[in-house]
Amino acid sequence: MTNQTYPFQLPPLPFHADALEPYLEARTLRIHHDEHHRVYVEKLNAALQNYPELHGLTIENLLRKLDDVPWAIRTAVGNNGGGHLNHALFWSLIGTPDQTFAGGPLRDAINASFGSIEGFRQAFREVATAHFASGWVFLVADVEKNTLEVLALPDHQCVLGTQQRVLLICDVWEHAYYLKHQQKRADYLDCWWQVANWQEAARRFNAPNDVGA
Repeated sequence: MTNQTYPFQLPPLPFHADALEPYLEARTLRIHHDEHHRVYVEKLNAALQNYPELHGLTIENLLRKLDDVPWAIRTAVGNNGGGHLNHALFWSLIGTPDQTFAGGPLRDAINASFGSIEGFRQAFREVATAHFASGWVFLVADVEKNTLEVLALPDHQCVLGTQQRVLLICDVWEHAYYLKHQQKRADYLDCWWQVANWQEAARRFNAPNDVGA
C-alpha cells in the first residue's frame, strides 16, 4: 500500500467483514472501511488533483515532506493522507481471533521493555484510555536501540520518525467502536487485543532496515 502513488486507492480488507466477530462487529467494520477510510482517500486525491508535481510521491513521502506541499492543500493532504496511511496500517495489523502471540525476538523485546506481555497490555490500555479525544495508539520499535514504546498521536498524525517502526496500531476515533461500545473505549480495547495481528507485528519487528510507518 505504501508504494502507491496518485491516484491513491482504498485497499481491500484482508479478511471478510464478519471474520473478526464477536470482537469487532461486521457492521462497524464495513462502515469504518467502506465509508470513513474511503472518504479520506477520495479527499486526498481531490486535494492532489491539480498538483501533478506531487503525483509521483508515495503517501509516506508526501507526509514526510508535508512542509513542502503547497499551503493551499497542506492541511487536506496532512489530514486525509494521515487518515489513509493509518487506516491502511490498521487493517493490516488486525486479523482473525485465532492467532497466538508470537514468540521469538518480539516477545523478548516486549518482556525487556514492559516486563511481560501483561505489562505491555496494561501499558497500551492505559495510554489508549487516557488519550484525549480522537487519535491513534501505536506500539513502535526503535530500530537503532531495539527498544519498544507505546505512544499516542492525535487526529491522523502518523509515526514517520526515521528510527521508529510501527508494530501495532489501534484506532481510538469513536467511529471505530461507537456502534457496539458507545463511549466505553476500554471495552473496545479489550476486543482489539483479541484481534491484534501478532504474526504481522513480528514480521515487521524482524524486517531489516524497515523504518517509518
